[in-house]
Amino acid sequence: MDKLSVVIITHNEESNIGRCLDSVAKVADEIVVVDAYSTDKTEEICRQFCVRFYQREWDDFSSQKNYANERASYDYVLSIDADEALSEELIRSILQEKSIGLHGAYWFNRLTYFCGYPVRHCGWYPDRKLRIWNKKEARWSGLVHEELKFGEKPKKTVLDGDLLHYTIERLDQQVEKIMRYTNYRVETALKNGKRATLAALLLKPMFKFFKIYVLKAGFLDGFVGFLIARNSAFSRFLYLSKLRIEQNKVKENG
Repeated sequence: MDKLSVVIITHNEESNIGRCLDSVAKVADEIVVVDAYSTDKTEEICRQFCVRFYQREWDDFSSQKNYANERASYDYVLSIDADEALSEELIRSILQEKSIGLHGAYWFNRLTYFCGYPVRHCGWYPDRKLRIWNKKEARWSGLVHEELKFGEKPKKTVLDGDLLHYTIERLDQQVEKIMRYTNYRVETALKNGKRATLAALLLKPMFKFFKIYVLKAGFLDGFVGFLIARNSAFSRFLYLSKLRIEQNKVKENG
């Protein structure tokens, strides 16, 4: 059976990391955790699972994940976030692939839970994510919403089962996440020379709501679908507002 390294980056994930580690234990030949100096019980919980635990000052998502991959002993890695877990069906699928020999790259269908509710519409499912690949063939790139860059396009396999994503337990968590992620997006946008027009600021948030709630059938998820559409529109509005403020500062400073 092929060997598989599971790699995880963490920062103050005591509410999630135990569930995550418990789910990957059946498929992992080793577990590598790179922690950004958590101040909660993240390290204590990780030690209970006999992981290879490293600490590194936070840089950005791609840098942290690339550093974790470099610590892995085996060529094939499974990258999973601390707030995710493998379903039993997905565990069986991974074990089957390991038994016949890992090849190419593997995508998982991700099922996200919002305030305890599994979201099957809003454009959130199946939300396929590339999570197993040969670390020699790709590296993470991007400050936020990072993605893998391959030298050559790998053979794609979608495994049965779901990657369970426990992203938002309370609404205030999403607001905090929106504030943090929009800052990263603005930083990237400025580096790439992107601009926010007044027309975009007025129209794009409204279209974002319409797209998620109507075109992506968010209404079928009830009130949760409405919240997701509304908060996604707010995120787009906040991002464009921040970008416009920053570009005006650059303009004023010459």
